[in-house]
This record gives sequence, structure tokens and C-alpha cells, in this order.
Amino acid sequence: MNYQDQIKKLLEHAVKEQASDLHLSVGHPPTLRIAGRLFPLAKVMKELSPADTQGLAFALLQEEQKQRLLSVKELDFSYELQEKSRFRVNIFLQRGNFAAALRQVPSRIPTIEELNLPPLLHKFTTPKQGFILITGPSSQGKSTTLAALLDEINHTRTDHIITIEDPIEYIFEADRCIIDQREVYQDTLSFDRALRSTFRQDPDVIMVGEMRDAETMAIALQAAETGHLVFSTLHTNSAPQSIHRIVGAFPPEYQIQIRAQLSGALLGVVSQRLVPRIKGGLIPACEVMITTPAVANLIRENKIHELPLVIETSAEAGMTSLNKYLANLIRTKEVALENALSYSLDPVELRTLAR
Repeated sequence: MNYQDQIKKLLEHAVKEQASDLHLSVGHPPTLRIAGRLFPLAKVMKELSPADTQGLAFALLQEEQKQRLLSVKELDFSYELQEKSRFRVNIFLQRGNFAAALRQVPSRIPTIEELNLPPLLHKFTTPKQGFILITGPSSQGKSTTLAALLDEINHTRTDHIITIEDPIEYIFEADRCIIDQREVYQDTLSFDRALRSTFRQDPDVIMVGEMRDAETMAIALQAAETGHLVFSTLHTNSAPQSIHRIVGAFPPEYQIQIRAQLSGALLGVVSQRLVPRIKGGLIPACEVMITTPAVANLIRENKIHELPLVIETSAEAGMTSLNKYLANLIRTKEVALENALSYSLDPVELRTLAR
């Protein structure tokens, strides 16, 4: 079998069907995820053998990438399909066999309006310095939201933007800004190393694809405090949980200092989910926390458990809880109650709000 041709055929199917993901796993046919649901491509290719998944995965790789995959057992990288579309790829081992998940990255960066995100997010593109977090579980559109925010800056400001990504997903076309995109392992050895280097690269805006360790978090906070606008993501379920995650990444003796830095630098947190729409496709549901003096004070004093109440009662400041956002989507007949309940962190409260 010619695996080079076969993987291109599968990726072309993903593009044609507007799939978000393509999965390759032993014992299953290649499978697309479309609007959140899985659809096997059994007519295109039958159940994959261990030789098939290895052949298809290796057909995406250059020799250096193969050696790294064999060494570390998993690999993140981006793949471009004949200038038609880009994919973020993760190849990994499961029970000794190769498997892969390929996420399609649209070639055009959508706007905040096109993504149906809260209009308030436009305000996050105007500050000159501060720290903005986009959070949520995996595969909930965080990278796309970040790209929309950065591209709005690209079209409205004259700044130097540096992104640090693993791997690079959206390719930005510079408009009014200079945009330098750095890929971990290809252009730099690590997030923290690249982030530390930005202090010598004269950036105005810095995007860190993901904050994976305390060192990266500390340098990102330092950058936000010293005159840069910093964007990043976390895999957390809510704004308060995001604060806990950052503070908890540090030893106890540093946590008072980190809370003080966060209270001064953090501009806001957006936690999002992609919920199936009644009319098809997906729509984001967001929790939005803005760092008002009250929020900053609670972070500084380690009263993070009180943040949900402030979010709930601060609509005039632009804040909204996830349940209020979901309830509004139900009332406007964008999403069904059953779907909304499965994404809520408090389904009992959501049922009450939805009435």
C-alpha cells in the first residue's frame, strides 16, 4: 500500500467534510470528527492494522521527526496539505502500536464575530500590557480564540507580535504588525527558553501557546508586569480553577508573591466550551472574568473560592458565569437543554436558570 497517497486521500476527505479531526487507531477504520461526533471512513479504508497506522503516521514525517518519535514515544507537529489546509498532528503509542490524532486548522483566521464569541473580547485587544488567559478543556477552541484576538491586533495596531507554539497552528499574514512565530523544537528548545529570549526581541505582544510549568508561568507574569501584553492558555474548567492552577504550580513560599503578581497583571480569563447547536455545528459557551479591584483583592488575599459569586453578580462589568451563558443559549434556541446540561459545571442551577 502507498501510505503517502493514502494519508493525503484521508486528509482530503477531512477537508471536504469540514471535519475538525481525523483519528488513526489500530482496530478501527480512519475516523473523522464532525461537529463533535465520530464518523468512521470504512468505505475509504477498512480497520487499520499496526502496519497501517505506522505507515500512515510515518508518511507525515521527515527523518529527524521519525527519530524523535521513536526516542520520546510521542510527537506534536504541524502538517500542510498541498497548501490547501494545515493540520496539528499528535502521533503516540498505545499498547505498543502507533496511533495519531490530526486536528484541522482553517487556513483563514476567523473573527471574534464569526466565532460567536462575546463582543467584550474586543476589549482584550486594546491594552498595552497585562495578562490574558483563554482556558477550557482540550479541543474547545482555545487556540482559535487566541488567533482571532491576535489577528485583530494585527489589523488594528502597529506592534511586534511574537508567538511561541507547539506546534504552530494558524499562520498569520502580517498586516500592520510584525509577527514572528516560533515553534518549540524547531525554532527553540522550550517554552520557557523562548519566553525568556523575548525580552531581547523587543515585542509588544507575546502569545504563549500553553503554560506547562511554573517557570513558564513565572516568566509570562514577569513579561506582563514589564510592559508587554501576554496571552496564553490553560487546560482548566473555570476562571477560579485557573488561578488555583497557576498559584498551585509554585512552592508554598512563593505563592503569596505569585498571587500579588497575578492580582496586578491579570486582565481577564475566558473559559470556553464548544456546544453542539440545534441547527448543526458548534457554538462557544463562555465564562468571562474581568480583573476588577474586587477580583484583584480576592486573588491577593487568597479568597479564590469567592470569585464565582463576584463573576455571577458583576454583569455590569462584562462578566458572566458559564451557566448564565448556557441559559441564554437555551433561551435563544441555539442549544438544546440536554446538551447544555452536559457542559455545565452545575446542572441543577442551570435547570433553574433555563426556566
